Amino acid sequence: MLSALPPSDHLLGNPFSAFAGGFTQWDCHDLFSAGGALKPTNPKPVYSTSGSDEPDQTHGEPKPVPDEPNQRAESVMDERKRRRMISNRESARRSRMRKQRHLENLRNQLNKCRIEKRELNNRLQFILYHCNRVQTENEWLRSERTVLSQKLSNFTQILVFQPFSSAWTCNSTTVMTE
Repeated sequence: MLSALPPSDHLLGNPFSAFAGGFTQWDCHDLFSAGGALKPTNPKPVYSTSGSDEPDQTHGEPKPVPDEPNQRAESVMDERKRRRMISNRESARRSRMRKQRHLENLRNQLNKCRIEKRELNNRLQFILYHCNRVQTENEWLRSERTVLSQKLSNFTQILVFQPFSSAWTCNSTTVMTE
């Protein structure tokens, strides 16, 4: 149960009360007098200097209590500055959030456009493939038409320019005689 008690409890006579704040004898050699006895010290309060919550507080100095009219006016001005800083920070945070949402929307649009481009490219490739097939088939049909046209021309020449031969009459007479 000793851990539940504060380390600087004077009733228990803690010999390490000087080290309660995390100091070592090497860090604070001026705490001890020449005879080895502990010198009494009044530690100053420590304040955060991150600037995120309390921008008016400086390194280890507490805010003065306004008791004069000038100090009150300065305090009001400081309070206005603090509010303005907080408002500006909030506005900047909202602006960053809007920018982030806008950037995310642009990324989503980019992804949609890429998908649409891929689909359109696939459709184009499909159409080009079928167009090539139709062109190839069309060329084949044209060559077939040329061959058939040539054969028809040959048959027409045979029929027009050759007089009826005896073979035609023989065939017709044989057909009749039979």
